[in-house]
Amino acid sequence: MKKFLLLLLFCHVSSPVKHSLKYFYTASSGVPNLPECVGAAAVDEVLVGYCDTNKKIVEPKQDWVKTFFENNPQIWEIYTKDCFEVLPNLFKAWMNDMKQSFNQTGGVHILQRMAGCEWDNETGEVNGFTQYGYDGEDFLAFNLKTKTWIAAKPQAVIIKQSWDADISRKKYIENQLTQICPDWLKMYVDYSKIFLLRKDLPSVSLLQKSPSSPVSCHAAGFYPDRAMMFWRKDGEELHEDVDLGEILPNHDGSFQMSVDLDLSSVPAEDWRRYDCVFHLSGVEDDIVTKLDKAEIRTNREEPNKTIPITSALVVVVVAAVFIAAIGFAVSKKKKANLPPPAPVNSAEHSEKLNPET
Repeated sequence: MKKFLLLLLFCHVSSPVKHSLKYFYTASSGVPNLPECVGAAAVDEVLVGYCDTNKKIVEPKQDWVKTFFENNPQIWEIYTKDCFEVLPNLFKAWMNDMKQSFNQTGGVHILQRMAGCEWDNETGEVNGFTQYGYDGEDFLAFNLKTKTWIAAKPQAVIIKQSWDADISRKKYIENQLTQICPDWLKMYVDYSKIFLLRKDLPSVSLLQKSPSSPVSCHAAGFYPDRAMMFWRKDGEELHEDVDLGEILPNHDGSFQMSVDLDLSSVPAEDWRRYDCVFHLSGVEDDIVTKLDKAEIRTNREEPNKTIPITSALVVVVVAAVFIAAIGFAVSKKKKANLPPPAPVNSAEHSEKLNPET
């Protein structure tokens, strides 16, 4: 069984990869505690940058991204100007358009946009997408094949008609989705190869909630996600009384996973016969952790303390808040989307992306 799983891992390593570059933007109106406009960028589903117009923050989230901007200060300046000057003006105008379409004059409102592209490094196929959401629901999306906007609600029809009539706008978006975005994506992928091809081994811990709970073997901080984990007894892999969890992402681009073992029917003197094995694809030596009661971290040992919160748990909480804010964009990946920031003149950028409606 182990050999079969290893074969699957090696097949995965050699398979073609579909890369993606996505931008998420959220603007608010009438919400005192939210920034006027925030943005986030992700490469291959890993957060690489963050923008906050209120706090004047443009922050790279990965080491390779920091190095990239240090070596390309002109691109850093473009992102900074887009965040602090271009995006607030664009979203303010778009927010006014949305309010007018609903005959709204005030209140609390949220405008979201998801934009980006995907690139298959084997076939060379490219797909771009851009879409808008308003107050938590789909509003407008661009159909790259027909070069027309799709109205998801009746109130979006008047804006769709206006944007469909703007030929220069549509040509600009098409160029961004099929040329600029893929070019930038390929550049990022090429620059991040050292980062993406690295092999990071995890820290492995034994956890147990209560004396009657299964013992969880938890690995945190490994990369890439091509890994497997299992329990053994006397050197033989176990399949019964074992619950293998999913591989989950951490905020720093690494991963975590766990495998639980039910020991309710195992005498205490037999625990020493068990161990947990973590295998990372491309790494010869496995991490073997002996089942030792003294090494188990559990709430019952120190009542005033709880199991430390891992960075992965923090990510889950942050991600939940972020997804709630841009839920429409994350949950529905339609074949439509908007251009990423590109090295263009800001005035031209604003004029082409924000025609009067």
